[in-house]
Amino acid sequence: MFLQPNSLTVPTEAHDYPEWHKGRVHYALWYLEIQHPELLDYLTQLRVQFAPYLFQPNTRQFHITLYICGFLLENKAQVHFDDDFSQQQFQQQMERLKVLELKPFQLKVGRLNSFSSALFLEIEDNENSLSKIRNSFSKSSQEIAALNYCPHITLGLYSQEFESDEIFKIIDSIPPKTFEISIDQLSFGIYQANVLQGQLITLHQFPLIQHHRENSQEIHSCCN
Repeated sequence: MFLQPNSLTVPTEAHDYPEWHKGRVHYALWYLEIQHPELLDYLTQLRVQFAPYLFQPNTRQFHITLYICGFLLENKAQVHFDDDFSQQQFQQQMERLKVLELKPFQLKVGRLNSFSSALFLEIEDNENSLSKIRNSFSKSSQEIAALNYCPHITLGLYSQEFESDEIFKIIDSIPPKTFEISIDQLSFGIYQANVLQGQLITLHQFPLIQHHRENSQEIHSCCN
């Protein structure tokens, strides 16, 4: 999972991975949008600095993945694979969120680090807010993801095999910065499964201040 010394990065190949999406179009997830201006500037600077190592193009907005749902479908009758996710399951997750009565919470954005396949910034969740939300989501659907959740902000995927020591040398040369960010809403959205690092499209936003049904904001219809 994490990049190890004396190893190579895992490159992303430039094709649309049909063996994964099987013709399905929309891949859905819950995530936290990054809206802190200074943090966004810092993330952009890091992405530029590491551009020679990262897969291009990359138009995906900076975000923190909260829960990976799977391929979004209109109804349960369309579900055929274990990574399909129906609108009914989404509605169940929404109802569970309302029961939680979540309040805004703080996260700390910390150290620059690397997975084998991607560069990222670590996220510290000292209040365990993310775990509480994820546990609620898991009661409606099994997450399509690795077993160990590591909250982070991805800067980019590696374009080639690079010596890990070269990556670590650059990481160590960058003065560390930390940011405290306030989270006051959760976002549910999709990206096009056949577009590598394509844009996230927000479908719903769930504010953490009030918890009535009318406060869940629908942004787009997923399948239009």
